[in-house]
Amino acid sequence: MSEATMSDAAVALRDLDAPATARASARPRRRGRGTVAYGLVAPAFTLMLLMLLGPLAGVVALSFTDYQLGAPSFAWIGLANYQQLFADRVFWMSLTNTLTYAVIVVPGSVALGLGVAMLIESGTRLRSFYRTIYFLPVMATLIAMAIVWEFMLHPQFGLVNGLIKMVGFAPHPWLQDRGTALYALCAIGIWQAVGFNMVLFLAGLMSIPKHLYDAAEIDGAASAWSRFRLVTWPMLGPVTLFVVVITGIRSFQVFDTVHVLTKGGPSKSTEVLIHTMYMEGFEFFRSGYAAAVTVVFLGLVLLLTLVKSRLAAKQVHYA
Repeated sequence: MSEATMSDAAVALRDLDAPATARASARPRRRGRGTVAYGLVAPAFTLMLLMLLGPLAGVVALSFTDYQLGAPSFAWIGLANYQQLFADRVFWMSLTNTLTYAVIVVPGSVALGLGVAMLIESGTRLRSFYRTIYFLPVMATLIAMAIVWEFMLHPQFGLVNGLIKMVGFAPHPWLQDRGTALYALCAIGIWQAVGFNMVLFLAGLMSIPKHLYDAAEIDGAASAWSRFRLVTWPMLGPVTLFVVVITGIRSFQVFDTVHVLTKGGPSKSTEVLIHTMYMEGFEFFRSGYAAAVTVVFLGLVLLLTLVKSRLAAKQVHYA
């Protein structure tokens, strides 16, 4: 074999070994990048473990015990807390009241928030002033606002009953009547949530391209309702979905107004799930039972959020 043939064979062998050599040299680089990636993710994962997953696992484990706050020991009792929970009349009343509150507050605050946002966006003057006025309930401390509402709804000298007497009707004990106490809390919840929803809808309205309205008008959508139905409402789909989900979660978390104004009364007519957790855990010191209520509450909120998102997402189109 000639020297030229031998050199050609050596070059060919070297070319064949080149991909394997490149792969072997690339492995340490990939391992190095993987180590860096895990290092960058580690702080966020650690925080999530400490602040979210760890406490959640602790609550789930606590729900299977008979632990009482301050007790030196506890015992594992399995599903006994859940069996007692589902046989408890107060739990079912609080669940019903929570669902009723959400069913009233979510559509009411979403519709009013959208209406206020459209009115402000369509105006030409004092936009900043109106945005600030409607957003004040969100910035204010809800407990302080609840105390103000307690005076406004007072049966004798409250502002609401004063206005009712001015138009010729008899005053009513709104927070002391089983038939009206929960609905009074719903009205306060709508008042408090409208400003937050308004801001979100304003952001969505400002992101809609103006040429879509011009195109719709050219195509025959001359009325304001036609432009809203054909342009505004479809383009607000993602914002509306977000507002509905957030408002629903906030409605299920109602506690401040209940605790300050009614404490679940009269006769448990305004008892809600969060207030039941508080009473069981910090008034009756039944931490294991309160943890079981918390687990059921979290599962219910997660289920309703997933169902609501799945149903609403079918009608949402992202631009």
